[in-house]
Amino acid sequence: MFETVVIATDGSESAGRAVTAALDLADRFDAAVHALYVVEEDDVAAAPEDVRDRLRSSLEESGEAAVESVQDIDESVTTAVREGQPTEEIQRYADDHDADLVATGTRGRHGEYRFVLGSVAEALVRNLSVPVLTVRQLNEAAD
Repeated sequence: MFETVVIATDGSESAGRAVTAALDLADRFDAAVHALYVVEEDDVAAAPEDVRDRLRSSLEESGEAAVESVQDIDESVTTAVREGQPTEEIQRYADDHDADLVATGTRGRHGEYRFVLGSVAEALVRNLSVPVLTVRQLNEAAD
């Protein structure tokens, strides 16, 4: 059913839970796994010009650490760091690699914020043509 799984990670706790779930699913189907981190170009562009290169480098280093942490769990994982709009880059990567599933974490907003649109996870669910596995970060009390 699943031959290629793309894990969109930002290195956060909620992404870590998505990594665990996606790797388990991929193992059950003997699927190839790709871990992807996207440096958000808007974050870099919004920074003062004199710090953009350092910020980009720092974000790329964070991205490398995030995808390498997935590879530390399963050394067969293919890793990539891209720059752009996260939803667009994840979709492009999934399309380029014929992904059957994209997995990502979500922060699980509560209260009035649960109706806020625009999160990467929500945009992926709405726009990708393949299934999207979203894994919510648990509250500390629920752990």
